[in-house]
Amino acid sequence: MVITTVRRFAATIVVSLLATGLVACGGTTKDSTTGSAASPAPAQPAQASADPDAPLKEGLKLAFLPKQINNPYLTILDNAGIEAAKEFKGEAKEVGPSDASASSQISYINTLIQQRQDVILISANDANAVCNPLKQAMAQGIKVVAYDSDAAEECRHLFINQASSEEVGRSQVKMLAEMIDYKGEIAILSATANATNQNTWIEFMKDELAKPEYKDMKLVKVAYGDDDDQKSFQETQGLLQAYPNLKGIISPTTVGISAAARYISGSKYKGEVVLTGLGTPNQMRQYVKDGTVEKFALWNPEDLGYLAAYAGAALASGQITGAEGETFKAGRLGERTIGENGEVILGPPFTFDKSNIDDFDF
Repeated sequence: MVITTVRRFAATIVVSLLATGLVACGGTTKDSTTGSAASPAPAQPAQASADPDAPLKEGLKLAFLPKQINNPYLTILDNAGIEAAKEFKGEAKEVGPSDASASSQISYINTLIQQRQDVILISANDANAVCNPLKQAMAQGIKVVAYDSDAAEECRHLFINQASSEEVGRSQVKMLAEMIDYKGEIAILSATANATNQNTWIEFMKDELAKPEYKDMKLVKVAYGDDDDQKSFQETQGLLQAYPNLKGIISPTTVGISAAARYISGSKYKGEVVLTGLGTPNQMRQYVKDGTVEKFALWNPEDLGYLAAYAGAALASGQITGAEGETFKAGRLGERTIGENGEVILGPPFTFDKSNIDDFDF
């Protein structure tokens, strides 16, 4: 998938702007291995010390393993990471399942271990289901970078987070509350029930809703569209039929928000039920222009994939080990610092509306 340059992007925000359905590009591979989870890995060797002055190694092999390969948001992200690898003379590819079930990524991890990849980059469908095979990869010297949706902390070296999880969750509630005057029933249309990022954001949404200013708002349902367009469409229909007084829906997934917008745009609920969440400008442009959606948020998935690739290369080259406080240079994104629990944050989310959506093309 060819991604065009974001126009006037750098002038709009200081740092680059989630979550998610299209077939991956021609460089994508998909193996047919159907093996089960790897056995628990042996204890890892002692952590080596970082050498921040070490050059990036040439010829590094990186593999991006998204939640599912027919996910437009993750396709944009992975393609950007593949392109970034060319800058440091590495080789990168995307492999992955066509469904986002908890165990669907396990056979791919096992195959990538056999292929002796230098770096596995994973957007985890289930933080714990992938843990044993990722530990096996780490024990064999493969660097593991989670991006977009985290794996369990002990099963990866770094997590490249699109934005502060707390900021994402709270900002979604604040955005919706302003549009419904802080009154009424609301629902959340999520991706899969086990998605780490979704669940973390939702917990912060619930915590935000517990504040006094939201006393007249009530969360009536968290529905799951499983990052499937048709199921998300049907879940939206079900929410609106089950809760006739529903005033708003938050869908923090690009698959969910676009499916929900498609349903609402052709229904009696257009102009009556407020929809917001996380989406890409190209997916949501028509719904913003026709009045179905007033505003929504995201970040630049190209930059997230780019940052993940450079983080993986820095790990594999010995510049960093994943320890808090270490820094590395991420190409055009500049120097980045590793935070608590091995987390590297891209930057704050950005709000799109009718006034600016034509300034972006991704």
